Amino acid sequence: MQFGVLGPLAVTTDAGEPVLVPGAKVRVLLAVLLTNRNRVVSADRLIDDVWAADAPANPGGALQVRVSQLRRALNDAEPGARGLVESRPPGYLLRTRAVDADRFAGLAGSTDVERLAAALALWRGDAYADVADAGFVHAEATRLAEQRLAVHERLAAARLARGEHDLVAADLAELVTRHPLREGLRALHLRALYAAGRQSEALDSYADLRDRLATELGLDPGPELVALHRRILAQDCGLSAPPRAAIVRDSLPARLDELVGRAGALAELRAVLPGRRLVTLVGPGGVGKTRLATEVAREPAGPDGGCLVELAPLPAGDPRVADRVLDALGLREPPGAAVPAADRLCAALRHRRVLLVLDNCEHVVDAVATLVARLLRDAPAVTVLATSREPLGLTGELLWEVPPLALPEDDGDVDAVRRSAAARLFAVRAAARQRGFRLDERTAPAVAQLCRRLDGLPLALELAATRVRALGLWGVVDRLDDRFRLLTTQQRDVPARQRTLAAVIGWSWDLLAEADRHVLARLVVFRDGCPAEAAERVCGADVDTLTRLVDRSLVVLDETPDGPRYRLLESVAAFCAERLTDADDVRARHAAYYTELTERADPQLRGADQRRWLSLLDAEAGNLAVALTHGGGLRLATALSWYWFLRGRLTEAGRALAARGEPAEEARAAPWRVGFALLRGEPIVPGEVRAALAGAVDGRAAWFVAHALIDRGELALAAELLPVACADPWVEAAVLCSRAKLAHATGDLAGLEGAGGRSAALFAAIGDRWGRLQATDWVGGLAEMRGEHERAAALHREGLRWAEELSLRPEVGSKLSWLAWLAVQTGDHGRARELAGRAYALAAEQDAPAALVFAETSLGIAARRAGDLGVATGHLTRVAERGRREARPAPYLPMVLVELGYAAEQGGDRAAGLALHLEAFDAARAMGSPRDAAAALEGMASAAGPPEVAAALLGAAAAARLAAQAPAAPAERAETDRVAGRLAATLGRERFDALFAEGGRLGPDEARARTAVTRPALAGTRR
Repeated sequence: MQFGVLGPLAVTTDAGEPVLVPGAKVRVLLAVLLTNRNRVVSADRLIDDVWAADAPANPGGALQVRVSQLRRALNDAEPGARGLVESRPPGYLLRTRAVDADRFAGLAGSTDVERLAAALALWRGDAYADVADAGFVHAEATRLAEQRLAVHERLAAARLARGEHDLVAADLAELVTRHPLREGLRALHLRALYAAGRQSEALDSYADLRDRLATELGLDPGPELVALHRRILAQDCGLSAPPRAAIVRDSLPARLDELVGRAGALAELRAVLPGRRLVTLVGPGGVGKTRLATEVAREPAGPDGGCLVELAPLPAGDPRVADRVLDALGLREPPGAAVPAADRLCAALRHRRVLLVLDNCEHVVDAVATLVARLLRDAPAVTVLATSREPLGLTGELLWEVPPLALPEDDGDVDAVRRSAAARLFAVRAAARQRGFRLDERTAPAVAQLCRRLDGLPLALELAATRVRALGLWGVVDRLDDRFRLLTTQQRDVPARQRTLAAVIGWSWDLLAEADRHVLARLVVFRDGCPAEAAERVCGADVDTLTRLVDRSLVVLDETPDGPRYRLLESVAAFCAERLTDADDVRARHAAYYTELTERADPQLRGADQRRWLSLLDAEAGNLAVALTHGGGLRLATALSWYWFLRGRLTEAGRALAARGEPAEEARAAPWRVGFALLRGEPIVPGEVRAALAGAVDGRAAWFVAHALIDRGELALAAELLPVACADPWVEAAVLCSRAKLAHATGDLAGLEGAGGRSAALFAAIGDRWGRLQATDWVGGLAEMRGEHERAAALHREGLRWAEELSLRPEVGSKLSWLAWLAVQTGDHGRARELAGRAYALAAEQDAPAALVFAETSLGIAARRAGDLGVATGHLTRVAERGRREARPAPYLPMVLVELGYAAEQGGDRAAGLALHLEAFDAARAMGSPRDAAAALEGMASAAGPPEVAAALLGAAAAARLAAQAPAAPAERAETDRVAGRLAATLGRERFDALFAEGGRLGPDEARARTAVTRPALAGTRR
């Protein structure tokens, strides 16, 4: 289906058959849809455009009837075409790529004569001729008519270049009659007449234009036409190839230096501008709006040129914007005329294709908006590119926010710094001041820091660059806290308002109402921005105030997954901090707001909405740190404790909880203070633990302390302190999880299965995904102890996904360590080392001792079983020393000692290996872990001297594993198979089997006693 708007509305099938669109209202409906083709038009707008003030009693029903009639007409002509009119909330759209106006636009940009002629041949009269009286079509019809004239001019210029002077003169005669004041068209006609030998007609045509301009507009012909007239009088023979006509003098400043870091912005604006009448570049002072607009204007949007109009010299509120534009265009008022400046300007530009750059509109924004609105209405070929710190607020305005320059992504990577637009600009400007300046490994970190502190603002970076020669790079960085004294320039060709950073910001500050200044200054108390609710509660900022400050580019609006946030650039914040008059009151309100928010968030962090509240508190991390110092104190620190724990911020929690408060606050904080100290590995005696819990009324706090004790090997004390009666389902689930962990440590499979499964079910019902992660550890641990390694791995992989979705970095590390441990157990040593390495890096980042132990243990065991004994011994020795320093044997110590024993034995020192296995056995028996005791017996067999003793030890270990329901993992079986094979070869199969069976009848302690006879023989020997 083909649609025509370049003349009366026309619809034809793809075969060229005309389509009858019945009824005037249906044709108007089609026109509205065509002017907005491929875009949804709301039903309300369609009703307004189709019926205007004569809407029927049931407009919605009437609209549906007209839509149905249009669809039926299309479908009758071409089956299936009814689908071109789609119903899309809140209205309808016409889906088509077959409109003659679009084909015209595709041809109109060519310089080829045939294509330009083909473009004009598409026209059948005036655009939308049969609905031209409808207001909605006026702008579109005017735009198309202007494009049509532009193509006529382009075609005429191309034909003149080919020497077709008579043809051009004839073709343009009618157009000049219809558009007598269009100077570009008239200039082409004069050239054609002169080149065709019709000099007198050319002079008469010029005189006609001059008289009309003087009579109707009070203007003289533009300088290009005056020059052309002189050349005709002088019979200049070089007139057959006319240059671009222009009405304006060259008002763009010459380029003095390179525009750095704006190639993408420049390309985007040049692509956007031809399709827009009004584009406003907005952004904070110093972001580079003027420079960018000037570069865009070097390629004007039309043949009549571009003009820069500097409005900064006008006083604030001055209405004489039109006079300023006329001056920039070089249009003087004729003698004796009293025509208003806006009238003269509109008349002069009515038929011009000119790009006006209105620079620095914010202080005269009302006058600019009034003038631009009239230009857009009365001069349809004019394009306006404005720069302002706030929008003009006009229909059709495209706001294009000029962002600060991109900052370095990695301060330590010189290539990443060099890729940053902000760093490139600073380096270029600094090198212009100091010839030896280079952006290299030495300077990159300082440049990156400077760019970040200055928010990537080009003006601030350029001012900083002027100081490098006198202060050196680090001298500039060190003085950024006093940036308003530092960032000044003595360059005489820079406007006074841009010679200091303070003046740039002060320009915007001075334009604010007093109430808005107070709000802006109060926003300084926030770090990393805030939501609208916080700004209202703390600063008294309603939505209208925030909107004004955003519009004036003093407040930055960031769209985040948690909603909009409002923040100040660092330089704006520094400026406003000096103007905050009620700092103490604002800071107190800030602390109160964030204390209340955190106490509201705390229970939500243990439920189904956990992810959203974690994200919310993450966004407020900077404000929470500020609130702690502004009066939040111990009450806020206690409320934040669970959040800090989930995020692995153990040191931050310990530091904040060290504050002192009221007795009630001290009682609430004490268990958390002790719990975090235990998690950080600090020495804590049992008396201190019990004292901290003496006044605790919160079962969750008591559980937290017991949870921390387990990782320290204080299993008995932890079991004693775990709450027994739990009214809170969450505390019950957490206690069951800890009991499962204790059961895992002691090899109590029945207890592990019961507590772990019940904990997982409770946490799932509550919706706490962190709790489900914890329970998964021990459900997976049970599967691993039973030899169900693939099931265990699947459980931990699912847990890893949950942890990553919640950004729970401690739990990510824990799951990586579990998966590394399973890889060790199944013999995939390379995978184990890769996973454990990632877990170790996370644990080191968070300074989490228990997580470090888990990760390093897997690293050491994987290295040992892969044959890398030196690496293995280093890792395992560090872990063993940590475990030995605990008041009670750490749960992980027996396993680590067994691995160290194997490493010593494989390295040839069997005596040392046996000693380590014996130490492991004793530690396992002390903590009641039969599984670890069995593993130690297997290790003793590998290092024992007499093969008879070794065979009996293997039999005792097998019996112990069977009794504990703890089968050996594949890697452990490989170890015992290695030893058994060696012994069977030495003793013979029958003798080995008999000794193995004999050992199976021994208890673990009896078997251990048999090693006593081997130790003297091994002392001082190496295999």
